[in-house]
Amino acid sequence: MTNTSRALGTIAALGAGAVAALASYDLSQRKHSVLRNYPVIGHMRYLLEGIRPELQQYFIERNWDGRPYDRDIRSIIYERAKGTHGEQAFGTERDVNADGHEWLVHSSAPANQPDDTPRVTIGGPDCTKPYSMALLNVSAMSFGALSANAVRAMNRGAHDGGFAQDTGEGGLSSYHLENGGDLIWEIGTGYFGTRTKDGRFDPKQFAEKASDERVRCVSLKLSQGAKPGIGGVLPAPKVSPEIASVRGVPVHEKCVSPARHQEFDTPAGLMRFIAQMRELCGGKPVGIKLCVGSRIEVLALCKAMIEVGTAPDFIIVDGSEGGTGAAPLEYEDHVGMPLTQGLMIVHNALVGTGLRSTIRLGASGKIAAGNDIVKRLIQGADFTNAARAMMMAVGCIQAQRCHTDKCPVGVTTQNPRRARALDVDSKSTRVTNYQAATVAEAVRLMASMGVSDPSQLTPRMLRRNIDVHESQSYAELYEWLRPDELLDSAPESWAADWNRASADVFPTP
Repeated sequence: MTNTSRALGTIAALGAGAVAALASYDLSQRKHSVLRNYPVIGHMRYLLEGIRPELQQYFIERNWDGRPYDRDIRSIIYERAKGTHGEQAFGTERDVNADGHEWLVHSSAPANQPDDTPRVTIGGPDCTKPYSMALLNVSAMSFGALSANAVRAMNRGAHDGGFAQDTGEGGLSSYHLENGGDLIWEIGTGYFGTRTKDGRFDPKQFAEKASDERVRCVSLKLSQGAKPGIGGVLPAPKVSPEIASVRGVPVHEKCVSPARHQEFDTPAGLMRFIAQMRELCGGKPVGIKLCVGSRIEVLALCKAMIEVGTAPDFIIVDGSEGGTGAAPLEYEDHVGMPLTQGLMIVHNALVGTGLRSTIRLGASGKIAAGNDIVKRLIQGADFTNAARAMMMAVGCIQAQRCHTDKCPVGVTTQNPRRARALDVDSKSTRVTNYQAATVAEAVRLMASMGVSDPSQLTPRMLRRNIDVHESQSYAELYEWLRPDELLDSAPESWAADWNRASADVFPTP
């Protein structure tokens, strides 16, 4: 027998022994029924289950039906981030006759595109330091949910592109500050970065940090689209000593935000707290972010603004289709109002109470392409924010491992080895490219519709198929209130909710 034959025989014997040992273990273990009945080969079930998302994404799903973002949208984000064309050949693959399909109404006499990209000024009558907001900005994502390099890349991209980055509720980290990009500092129910030892709001600490010139606006988060009604969660493995220091929480313990704020318990109290925050930050714009739950609650907020005599400078409406981190499936799929309905309720409520002219509206929830921006502007928004699209611009591949600390491309991890994969220099350029190209496409779309400024958009310019034979515009599909209509005489369709709303209580639906 040759040496090669002996070696192969040894290997075969060792392999057979390993298989026999594995089979013995499978038969005796009590955790997995599949392995007790199908020793050894049953492991294939778990292997295939583990790579199922990748098989689905790369080999099975069609270009237009993937979730949460289909391949067409992911491709256009990647291409625009890289500065390539982002165009498609041979016509649409979508069923343009399907119920619910929406489209923008073009003009046979397109307008000239404006020389300067449109922006919106944020700041009501009580604001002394207004801010010029871009049409598309980085939506709320915390350091902790994102890696340090992802935060750096997005902030440098925002600085170079002239748009804003929302910090998320996880505190104001050094990575948000080091590149000088404009910041919307988000304060959540945990008051991270500005909290006392017992978890209450710390006015002195807030005033010190909000005075930083890089903080251009402050946003008070009431709820978010992926998990409205519960606080945010940062799993224990991601609560590093650094994150614990930024947030002011114990290290290596699951960080859970309370479900509600402790500094106010009525809509009127919320407005007084907003006024306090605005004074503490030296007159900078202060707003709120929420996923709408009911129309009554929105009307209660409006009544509180009128009663207290002050209002937020902006409101960011988050849709239930939004979400970048971890959330219970029941909340992701079954709680909260989609962005279209929520945004139009807030817009109409502000119009009907005479408040819309001084309060700017932001829209957040699956904003990815130019048509998304234009659609939300038609529905009532003044500006938009994108989270997952910005993650893709810095390299996210929609692996949906954000909450495991095992992000394969370094975007949503606190593991230094994984995070180093994200190169800040190149990815920040991609963030700038993506935002500029997407806004440019939105401006071009508006010009194709015959308008040169977002203020000229109307609900008649967005249509939806209501069945295979007919479509209607948003002007026909939805009710649009007139200025002060709720104050003068609430229409019948709004009257019951208007009468139930009170500035003194957050209502149940």
